[in-house]
Amino acid sequence: MKGFLKYFGIAVVVAAVILAAGFIYFNSVYPDVEPAKDIKIELTPERLERGKYLVNHVSVCIDCHSERDWTKYSGPVKPGTEGKGGDRIDESMGLPGVVYIRNITPYALGSWTDGEIIRAITSGVNKDGDALFPIMPYNFLNNLSEEDLYSIVAYLRTLKPIENNIPDKELNFPLNFIEKTLPLKTYEPKESVKKSDTFNYGKYLVTIAMCSECHTPAVEGKPDMLRQFAGGNEFKFPSGILRPANITPDEETGIGSWTKEEFIAKFKFYNSEEAKNIPVAKDEFNTIMPWTLYAGMTEEDLGAIYDYLRTIAPVKNKVTKWTPNKEIAQK
Repeated sequence: MKGFLKYFGIAVVVAAVILAAGFIYFNSVYPDVEPAKDIKIELTPERLERGKYLVNHVSVCIDCHSERDWTKYSGPVKPGTEGKGGDRIDESMGLPGVVYIRNITPYALGSWTDGEIIRAITSGVNKDGDALFPIMPYNFLNNLSEEDLYSIVAYLRTLKPIENNIPDKELNFPLNFIEKTLPLKTYEPKESVKKSDTFNYGKYLVTIAMCSECHTPAVEGKPDMLRQFAGGNEFKFPSGILRPANITPDEETGIGSWTKEEFIAKFKFYNSEEAKNIPVAKDEFNTIMPWTLYAGMTEEDLGAIYDYLRTIAPVKNKVTKWTPNKEIAQK
């Protein structure tokens, strides 16, 4: 018996050593990304103007990284909170753990190099090389043209510094390990797409505006690319479940019957002060779609998005956009 216990104890120690070595090796290898590039971006008026447009109206970084007023339709950004971060995403929303949206004002990013900000946006790791949770859509933003990427970084440097210290995330096992394997190794500079190339320009805007992220249904937590843009992905609100629309050109359940003018008008409706202040009660339908930000896109860009969406495969998928909690409880 003593011999058994002796060898069992040795086996436990050996197993512990192997596990510790594996843990150390894993954390030394992942995230597997290239070092931040030594880049200093020139803050030209053109870049600042383009960056402002992209951050506020296309890639809408300001959407997630600010406070939104959920007493109003579409949760418009609260003035004075642009970039401060702090929103909590947790298990009540279906996440295995807790993630806090980061502060992207110069208060938080002032010590970061331009190369480190670029790496965070396009590869998904922070200044210290730690993985960012993929709520940060780096897999889409990795497709930014080099000039647009530089413009975003330049504009972020001009945001008002807001003192807001964000808690660290706390992910459950095994997600805390999986997260480390997700960042993209590198960003290859992309050329700007000419607006005259309507198909590719529209595709580019749809990609960096991350339309697919919300409008593609998920299967076991992964986007179903066979039904890309078909809508129906579920988002938990305190008062119910929201499902984004089908934006494929299906005539019956998508936007196949919409004209370009109708598509553009749908966005531009939310560009007025009245539309930015539509009151919504706590138990009424609301949406995460940042209409009041996308409304600032130019008609030319919205038209290019429409033209591209008309070229994708139509998918018949009737979406029930909202199910209140009282209906869920009755099922």
